[in-house]
Amino acid sequence: MFIYGKTAANAIAVMSYLATDPTRRAGSGEIAESRGISRALTAKLLTQLASAGMVNGQPGPGGGYTLAKSPDAICLQDIVSLFEQTSTNNNCPFGESWCGVGEPCPLHDKIFGMIASNKQFIEKTTLAVFSSNPPKG
Repeated sequence: MFIYGKTAANAIAVMSYLATDPTRRAGSGEIAESRGISRALTAKLLTQLASAGMVNGQPGPGGGYTLAKSPDAICLQDIVSLFEQTSTNNNCPFGESWCGVGEPCPLHDKIFGMIASNKQFIEKTTLAVFSSNPPKG
């Protein structure tokens, strides 16, 4: 389960499409159709990704978008952090009056374990997993 919002998930979907063949330019309409995202949202995400230096866009005939870096140089964290708050605090969601004063709440360890696992997943997973020629190793 991906614990971040729909915008970050859609941005990953857009980037994953570009990662399948990093040398080929893809138009926003093509990406939108292939990933089941509206054209307007896809165009907006690509604009934001381009502003952040994640994709390169070329207008006109034969234009489109490509990744700005190799798929193995872009991790999910790079994408998610553009659209979501990724830093975590150490406050239990049940509040300091229960968790943080004496024994932690019954869910504390499981919640923070999930957060740590998700953090490691988005930091270690690169777009190379979507590439038609993923790196060996």
